[in-house]
Amino acid sequence: MSDKFVHLHNHTEYSLLDGANRIPDMVKRAADMEMSSLAITDHGVMFGVMEFYMEAKKKGIKPLLGVEAYVAPQGIHQKKGDGEKSAYHLLLLAKDLEGYRNLCRLSTIAALEGYYYKPRVDHEILRAHSKGVIATSACLGSEICQELMKGNYDKAQYNAGMYAEMFGEGNFFIELQDHRLPEQAAIQSDLVKIARELRLPLIATNDSHYLCKGDAQPHDVLLCIQTGANVADEKRMRFATDEFYLKDKKEMAHLFREFPEALENTAMIADMCNVELDKQRAPMPQPDVPEGVDSFDYLRMLAEKGLKDRTKNPEESLTRLNYELDVIQKTGFGDYFLLVREFAKVARDKGIYFGVRGSAAGSLVSYCIDITDVDPVEYGLTFERFLNPERISMPDVDMDFEDARRDEIIQYVVERFGKDRTAQIITFGTLGAKAAIKDSGRVMGYTPQETDRLTKLIPTLPGWSLDRAQKEISDFRNIVQNDPRAKALFDTAKTVEGISRNAGVHAAGVVISREPLVDYIPLYRGNDGQAVTAFEMGILEKIGMLKMDFLGLSNLTVLARCMENIKRTQGGTLDVRSIPEYDAKAYEMIGRGETVGVFQLEGGGMTRWVQQLKPGNVRELAAM
Repeated sequence: MSDKFVHLHNHTEYSLLDGANRIPDMVKRAADMEMSSLAITDHGVMFGVMEFYMEAKKKGIKPLLGVEAYVAPQGIHQKKGDGEKSAYHLLLLAKDLEGYRNLCRLSTIAALEGYYYKPRVDHEILRAHSKGVIATSACLGSEICQELMKGNYDKAQYNAGMYAEMFGEGNFFIELQDHRLPEQAAIQSDLVKIARELRLPLIATNDSHYLCKGDAQPHDVLLCIQTGANVADEKRMRFATDEFYLKDKKEMAHLFREFPEALENTAMIADMCNVELDKQRAPMPQPDVPEGVDSFDYLRMLAEKGLKDRTKNPEESLTRLNYELDVIQKTGFGDYFLLVREFAKVARDKGIYFGVRGSAAGSLVSYCIDITDVDPVEYGLTFERFLNPERISMPDVDMDFEDARRDEIIQYVVERFGKDRTAQIITFGTLGAKAAIKDSGRVMGYTPQETDRLTKLIPTLPGWSLDRAQKEISDFRNIVQNDPRAKALFDTAKTVEGISRNAGVHAAGVVISREPLVDYIPLYRGNDGQAVTAFEMGILEKIGMLKMDFLGLSNLTVLARCMENIKRTQGGTLDVRSIPEYDAKAYEMIGRGETVGVFQLEGGGMTRWVQQLKPGNVRELAAM
């Protein structure tokens, strides 16, 4: 038996509602089976690549980064007919950093230009981005396998030769799979024949969609949730066997005992792939700085001028300012402050009302360069909550804009830095506890009354899981323990709870880079066709991408319209920043609970609190 085997074809939960492998579990399983390497190859997307890379490195496993691409043989601009059936599969793996960047480009083009039912590439695009990439003939859904299933051996061989030429000598492999499917058995000898005739190496894979054999049934439920079908429907899409799991080396060796070289070649591919992303950091965009002036010197100049112009006691605050500037210089975030100042200045120049929330208000530098309007020294706010020299991480300035004009700021950013250097940020909706029960129950044939019996007992609050409900809610626990149907539903729902089910767009996040984003990350297609990152916010922060939160706030829109009405009806101009902070009548209104439309005070709990405490100034409000 050959001990040299690596799983090269694996789908995670980011093959949305098709793959059921959760990345930490999949990596742990591979480690437990003493596999030195493991690949990620989700359908048409690279959503999980960076999370997988980090998790594999943490567990001492070599990460192999890839994607199972959809190929449109007639070209990506052909968008007619049944796109579901006209896109073939092709497995791609990155050999090196150039290959990884090419996969990012291919994934981005597929999503932004080739999307038709699925993100698609074509032969021309593949040829243009083939360097550093290994390809395999993939599953039954590939061009080669489909032609063989139709009896077109010559066409299948031609396609194999085309791909071998496209990716270069030694970079295209014929992939064998055996899930006990008659279709696979029928074409296996032809695949081997093509490999022999064209002198192409063989590999063996298992197209893993779930972790263990026992996970086939929950995976089937997941497929039904995706397609809207019922488990009992005989005509629905289904995996015909329960063999699509992460098998151990012995199982694979037994399946492919006639082709030991196909097993050994998987380890050869793993040796060929060496992608190191630890030092991949997208450089921060260049702020708008006068020619010939060092950016940090410019920041210091602006801050010192603002200290004199905006603070009541510049001499007393100078030590604090110098301390903050020293920390900013040591951490290397000077350009970040200048960029945020630029966005604030653009908003002011356009007459867009905005505000900055969170710990950024504790920075005197932010106040001095017109990012914030609160003097942190006067109010005793600490800088270290915002930027701590003991724990260096990218500072985070959340900026609120009028919700009716937020798009103007985003449009400025796109025009200023370039469409290929800016993108909104993807989010993933997951199956929560209630949704897992309802969706599982629906496809398993349970009545709404049966699922409601359980879901109505789970609080509609963050942090509630099925395990927690079973542990803390006695009525829920009793139903699960005493009703076999409820127990079966609970067990199935637990297996799909927390799985990613759909992609969306973050309400506020925007990523900006000095160089094209696809040199560092793949992009995807948002709900309206806009470019969004294929990595979610937490991953982007870990790899050092510049992320800005541009939030739309209706209160600011109301405030802006109020000022417009005052100007129209009363004449003259009024600067909202000139309104006294200690206006007694305003605090009397708050004390009476007249807080409708007042940001962060209009909720029932806060309204009762201000009625009881009757704050008389900003400090007392802040203390609440």
